[in-house]
Amino acid sequence: MRKTIFIGLALISLHSCQKKETPADVVKIDSTTVEGEAKRDTVMVNNNSQSIDAKVVDLIRKQLTTVLLKNDLAAMTKEDRFFYYDAFDLNNDGKDEYIVGFSNPYFCGSGGCSGFVLNNDGSLLNKFTVTDFPIFVGSGASEKFRDLIVSSKGILYNVKMKNGKYPSNPSVQEKWKGDVPAESPEILDIDNKKYEKISF
Repeated sequence: MRKTIFIGLALISLHSCQKKETPADVVKIDSTTVEGEAKRDTVMVNNNSQSIDAKVVDLIRKQLTTVLLKNDLAAMTKEDRFFYYDAFDLNNDGKDEYIVGFSNPYFCGSGGCSGFVLNNDGSLLNKFTVTDFPIFVGSGASEKFRDLIVSSKGILYNVKMKNGKYPSNPSVQEKWKGDVPAESPEILDIDNKKYEKISF
């Protein structure tokens, strides 16, 4: 009897050692290639799905490491070197812009965090400072780009495109009056949607 129990426990132990564990907050759901498009990996993050485009991730990584943060890399720790991204067509040209955000002490302070808005080709459209995520997309537009509702230190600001750029510091813009409209899309809701951390 003892021998049977010992063999049973040994088999259970062996089976559990062979099982590959997946982090509780990130589970890969699907990986497909759509004709004419880059490979898209869809991940489930705490029951919220996010579509990760490998081509876009490579584009953002390249821009961060060779242009935008090139001079910062030596001062950054491994823990500092990750980003989140979201895609949204801000100017209705049929091509997404990429909103890149961070959530660590290198990029964030008491006023909020820094982030970037990249054009579809990866070039810099805008840099943001003292920003809290998410960013909301307003119903209005300025210079063909959608207005943004951006929080800084818990206060909402109406951020409009001016001379081809969104102002980098939302806290010096006109305050948003009232609540964010329910129909306003959210971009990069890092805390609640638990976006996947992507290293660079």
